[in-house]
Amino acid sequence: MTATQPLLDVSGLTISFRQGGSDVAVISDLSFAIQPGESVGMVGESGCGKTVTGLSLLSLLPPETAKVSGRIGFDGVDLTKLSPRDMQKIRGRRIAMIFQEPMSALDPVFTIGQQISETIRAHFPVNAREARERAIDALAAVGIPLPARRYDEYPHQLSGGMRQRAMIAIALSCEPRLLVADEPTTALDVTVQAQILDLLLALTAKSGTALLFITHDLGVVAEACSRVLTMYAGQLVEDAMVDDVLTRPLHPYTSGLLRSLPRLSAAKSVLPAIPGRVPTNAEWQAGCRFVPRCSHALIACDAPQLLRGEEPHRVRCGRYSELSLPGVLP
Repeated sequence: MTATQPLLDVSGLTISFRQGGSDVAVISDLSFAIQPGESVGMVGESGCGKTVTGLSLLSLLPPETAKVSGRIGFDGVDLTKLSPRDMQKIRGRRIAMIFQEPMSALDPVFTIGQQISETIRAHFPVNAREARERAIDALAAVGIPLPARRYDEYPHQLSGGMRQRAMIAIALSCEPRLLVADEPTTALDVTVQAQILDLLLALTAKSGTALLFITHDLGVVAEACSRVLTMYAGQLVEDAMVDDVLTRPLHPYTSGLLRSLPRLSAAKSVLPAIPGRVPTNAEWQAGCRFVPRCSHALIACDAPQLLRGEEPHRVRCGRYSELSLPGVLP
């Protein structure tokens, strides 16, 4: 792989689930790329398809009900073509994931150390003692005090912040090239959230690991990422550098997300909100799926919308060149 090629190159990704005898799409024709060492945020309301996308990158969707088509290129290899055995060699070692809720992601019947050691021994030819030493070092690296003692403790004995740190330790223990972080700070209080975010950025920067940060919070993306992918109803609707989005978003949905961020303002001011809700799969339209909630929609928006514009700013909106949408920066 040359330096100019992306580490991750997703092209035409479509994901559907078998329900009631038919396939129901949840992701439609998704294409994006991540360069080595790049930090990319994926944002959108719940139900937009962010987590499903992340799980598909590691082949963690149930094969009995999930149907995945398109290409997931990683380091020049199409992951959708790999056998389960070959994918097992990549999952955890070269691509790792931090799951949204550590209390449910961690196994309650094994100690924290056992779970880290198991990951290490699955990918490296080390004995139990060496795996223990590496696991303790991993716990120390994520800032857990008394790591040798914590190694022998169970998930329920740790606080929420420490459990999340343990999840990060597991994910980074094998030094992956790509880390998928699915809402890693959502269930934490603001202080711990900031600590975890700083830790995650410091560790990925030190190792040169590329980061796909899945979240609904554009404020977090503005701090943690260089580029942002906006998802809506199973589609990518905007792909741009973070600074460009904060200054001049091109899609009405991205602009609505930005304006919905809480900020210091005059007393009794009203926080703008996007009207309506994310449509279900059965409510998806042939044209722009944001039409029912968009104040800028015209009849032409009922036609299928393609990603327009040029790198590094693409948008799925036929009116982007004539709209002047507010961001959060002057």
